[in-house]
Amino acid sequence: MINRVEKLSLLSEMIAFAKYDKDIKNIEYNFLLGVAKQLDIAREDFEYLIDHPVTYTHLKSHSERIVQFHRLVLLMNIDQENEGNPSGAIKLYNFGLRMGLSHESITKVLYLMESFPNKIVPPDVLIDIFKTQYN
Repeated sequence: MINRVEKLSLLSEMIAFAKYDKDIKNIEYNFLLGVAKQLDIAREDFEYLIDHPVTYTHLKSHSERIVQFHRLVLLMNIDQENEGNPSGAIKLYNFGLRMGLSHESITKVLYLMESFPNKIVPPDVLIDIFKTQYN
């Protein structure tokens, strides 16, 4: 179970990820707001994080880091505007490394992403990739 500080850190990280290409688009905002609700973060706190990011907190749980990486994959592909733009993949790769995920797994996810509709890797496929590398 993750605590409030970790939840705020996750959300702050996702906001930074969405802001990477300047503005948070409506579709990204709504996705992030949905994640905030999942994490039991009030809308006011979510709004505050947009302009006041919190310090990154490393998640201890490997499975929580995989879930967070999957959220970032979804966020990156939600607006369909990254076609042919490698900067989103590079950013995702760097976020994954910072979370302590293996570069082999991250690379495999980025490679396989291209073969799925809307580049959305199903959760079970993503988990299998990380399980294989973790064992």
